[in-house]
Amino acid sequence: MRKTLDNGILTIEADSHGAELCSIRRNGTEYLWQADPAFWGRHSPVLFPIVGKVWEDRYRVDGREFSLSQHGFARDMEFSPVRDEDNEMMFRLEDTAATMEKYPFHFCLEIGYRLEGDEIKVLWKVRNTGDGTMYFQIGAHPAFLYPDYVPGTSGRGFFHFGGKKDIGYILISEKGCADTAHRYTLGMDGEYMPLDTGTFDKDALIIDNSQVDKVTLCRQDKSPWLSLSFKAPVVGLWSPPGKDAPFVCIEPWYGRCDRTGYTGDIKDRDWMNALAPGAIFESCYTIRPEVR
Repeated sequence: MRKTLDNGILTIEADSHGAELCSIRRNGTEYLWQADPAFWGRHSPVLFPIVGKVWEDRYRVDGREFSLSQHGFARDMEFSPVRDEDNEMMFRLEDTAATMEKYPFHFCLEIGYRLEGDEIKVLWKVRNTGDGTMYFQIGAHPAFLYPDYVPGTSGRGFFHFGGKKDIGYILISEKGCADTAHRYTLGMDGEYMPLDTGTFDKDALIIDNSQVDKVTLCRQDKSPWLSLSFKAPVVGLWSPPGKDAPFVCIEPWYGRCDRTGYTGDIKDRDWMNALAPGAIFESCYTIRPEVR
């Protein structure tokens, strides 16, 4: 079931399936990828209770082993609408017998969207409803249309990182997990990172350690098209390798895939979040479609 918000500046749509944002329009222009499965069949899935992959799709909790596929299960589940106001909508997901077989923690996850002028606030709330410490990750995966996409050409615009230049990143390696032994530096043209059809040939670029808190997707003339602001310590940048896709993803994460070969307990995974019984984690990020 889709719901719509419209404040006279922005119009957005979100679906109760996965609580997924499905459309962002300003002045009749669509900014969000429309999920053509020829490239990628999603718009903006929420990643929970993990971001990325666990090593060989297995992980351990207090000596017990469980299986989870990439990015967890929330993106493929039906949420319940719990708030529907003029400028805000909220969806809720709680654990079930089926989720407990994959992820042995009781939880309440709320995903919301609020319009504030020319900005979209994406709201996350995770509550531990169990009686032990809960370990989780949460992340975003929104895909934005390139503003100057022309098939058969190589240039795709630029990223701008709020004036920051010396930005390090790591890459995905074996079995979809991170190679943490090697670090690289983004190739920049002054304050701008050029984007082309080969930028993501090695899959996602993972920028960790809170190096950036804003990413702006710019047109070929370097004018801003859309920006994301966030407090998340990790952000992934991605477009499907080798497909010349018309979109790019800017993904704030509270978490990350396993490092290659990791076989330890969930609590010791890189970039995990811990919640005491009854505790609540809250965060948000902001999407701002720009106009000339």
